[in-house]
Amino acid sequence: MKILFVGGTGNLSTSCSKLALELGHELWLLHRIGRPGIAGARDLACDIQDEAAVNSVLEGHFFDAVVQFIAFEPTQIERDLRLFTGRCRQYVFISSASAYSKADRFSPITEVTPLANTHWKYSRDKIACEETLLSNARAAELHFTIVRPSHTYDTVILLPIGAWNNFTAIDRMRRGLPVIVPGDGTSLWTITHSQDFAQGLLGLLGNPLAYDEDFHITSDEALTWNEIYLQTAIAAGVPSPILVHIPSDLLIAWDPLLKGTLLGDKCHTTLFDNSKLRRVVPGFRPVVAYRGGVQRTLNWFDADATRRRLPASENEFIELVLKAYRKSWPGE
Repeated sequence: MKILFVGGTGNLSTSCSKLALELGHELWLLHRIGRPGIAGARDLACDIQDEAAVNSVLEGHFFDAVVQFIAFEPTQIERDLRLFTGRCRQYVFISSASAYSKADRFSPITEVTPLANTHWKYSRDKIACEETLLSNARAAELHFTIVRPSHTYDTVILLPIGAWNNFTAIDRMRRGLPVIVPGDGTSLWTITHSQDFAQGLLGLLGNPLAYDEDFHITSDEALTWNEIYLQTAIAAGVPSPILVHIPSDLLIAWDPLLKGTLLGDKCHTTLFDNSKLRRVVPGFRPVVAYRGGVQRTLNWFDADATRRRLPASENEFIELVLKAYRKSWPGE
């Protein structure tokens, strides 16, 4: 197949690019000028925000599938419909599993779980993107597929405080300093390595059973947050990390920007039923356990000092919260 990835070199998409090439597909990457590509892929160096320029570089191309990794607002979906209608057989929008409503009574999430998130604008914008695609793609006679990843990692660190693109939490662990765990750390959370996500995504591309459908792609591995922190620490060479459990509401009171990612997502037990994906992609078999996957991630950070970002403001915030929390304990 001839495939175009809009993006293709990020945390989620790099594994997808590499697998597409391994499977023998003709892969094109549309990404900003100056951004490193992927060996074996063909580049369309252009800013997706420059619609006229993208129209120009797409001239003469027709793709079996276009995968949009970096759309976050409905206007970007509207732009893509203008750009790719008539230029591809299947348009794939990478949404987010954070768009699913978190029910008061727990049940595994399926694709019929309602979409709603009152706490996180990021998730509401993804929902609005999906609605825009659903409203317009059929009229444009464009086959679409909606894909919802959940907490997928490769070159990011999954811990909610002092991590993701930053190295603060790992640095603190290695220096024997406490790190913050939101809540009591006992809720279950599904984690997926991008290599496993790539399996599912590539199985949907060019697959007529995936046309005009939605899927989440996750592993079947669910760990408590305590175990996620412990396995991360062990991979960092710290067998006994100092974990301080602080209520999410209190963390949000100190930093309201945490409301979306905590109340809107990570403070809930979140498990997924992948039956729909497996019916369409029978060979989907996640193989990367977190214990090994997080070791690969930390090895990647350790291989280049420039990747280990340590924003002073992040450490200051953690120390401020810990100091205030300690004062609430008897005898302090």
